[in-house]
Amino acid sequence: MNLELDDKVVLITGGSKGIGLACARAFAREGARVVIVSRSQQNLDAAKAKLAADGLSAASFAADLSDGLAAKQMVAIVE
Repeated sequence: MNLELDDKVVLITGGSKGIGLACARAFAREGARVVIVSRSQQNLDAAKAKLAADGLSAASFAADLSDGLAAKQMVAIVE
């Protein structure tokens, strides 16, 4: 499948586990630049290790997105 995502940025909140991590894996396989977000840096590190084991990569950002300032900071960094 080719979704033509090469060099597109995909931001996935809740991206360190479960469906979020599965989405991160799928988007990375399609060539997207993936950014995963979670409240836990430890969970992000584990998720990045799982992706790396599959030859994939993702950037990560630890933040509680219920905090408006944290959400704004995340957007500024991703842009």
